[in-house]
Amino acid sequence: MLPGVLVRLHRIYDCSVEVLENSNLTFQFKGPWFSGMDILATVDPANIHYILSSKFSNYIKGPEFQEIFEAYGDGIINSDSELWRSLRKSSQVIFSHQKYQNFSTSTTRSKLKDGLLPLLSHFADEEMVLDLQDVFQRLMFDITFIFITGSDPGSLSIEMPEVEFAKALDDVGEAIVYRHITPRFLWKLQKGFGTEKKMMKANAVLDRVCAKYISAKREEIRSQGITHNSDEESEEDLLTSHIKLDTSKYELLNPEDDKFLRDFTVALSESMRLYPPIPFERKSPIKPDVLPSGHKVKSNINIMIFLYAMGRMKDVWGEDAAEFKPEMDLRDRRVET
Repeated sequence: MLPGVLVRLHRIYDCSVEVLENSNLTFQFKGPWFSGMDILATVDPANIHYILSSKFSNYIKGPEFQEIFEAYGDGIINSDSELWRSLRKSSQVIFSHQKYQNFSTSTTRSKLKDGLLPLLSHFADEEMVLDLQDVFQRLMFDITFIFITGSDPGSLSIEMPEVEFAKALDDVGEAIVYRHITPRFLWKLQKGFGTEKKMMKANAVLDRVCAKYISAKREEIRSQGITHNSDEESEEDLLTSHIKLDTSKYELLNPEDDKFLRDFTVALSESMRLYPPIPFERKSPIKPDVLPSGHKVKSNINIMIFLYAMGRMKDVWGEDAAEFKPEMDLRDRRVET
């Protein structure tokens, strides 16, 4: 079966839709005996809820996952158990902080106004063809980079420049997909060429750029004399943010705006159903188990949850599952399974 996967690599996600649609939502992939590529692929909602919620403690990412995603280091993407919980808690504290939320809102608005709209206007005036996927990838890259570093990489501009860091991330993503469908011993032997060579170069770029911005941020904080004990300044900033939030309550509760927010939320949910930011999730059981679908799983077997395919399953969403219908609430689309 491995040759068939390699032939369809250029459309692997759409292929996963077809296979799982014809396999009652769960499919057992058997690789060559020497490859260590036995995989259970599933889009069954009951299985997914069981793995990610009911029996969460038994299903981890595991050392093989961390090896494949080595470019992401020891962050929350690669972590398990207590380390994952600790990092998740820290992330929630940051994301729920009012100053961060204000910063993310102003940054996004600024990027839309000063980056996206001028670019779209320019291409429209010049009657030029524009790759919207590339545009929105650049938009999200710039916004995320500003969130993390405070600096704008400027990838979303009329010149559409190639940004070293963004290209490195793309190369890492390509290598990670390749590692998923290639026997471990094989991609280990390919360190000096192909996607693995690109991965090594990309890792070096990521390390260098990250080190540069970390060093600059430390120096900025040191030069401004900001310490963890600057309670007065923090208190003042939080108070100002709280007052601004109070004055905007009418706008948030205005019926006309509320309808827009509801419509926008439904449209966004429908987009995320068909095009999830993370197309698949990988888990491995610590102990042998039996999934709600009846499939028995051994310890350390690779379980692939294809989120991209799940959003297009007719058994889950109905006959028109592949269609974008923002006028329908996701709860109304669900088929009882």
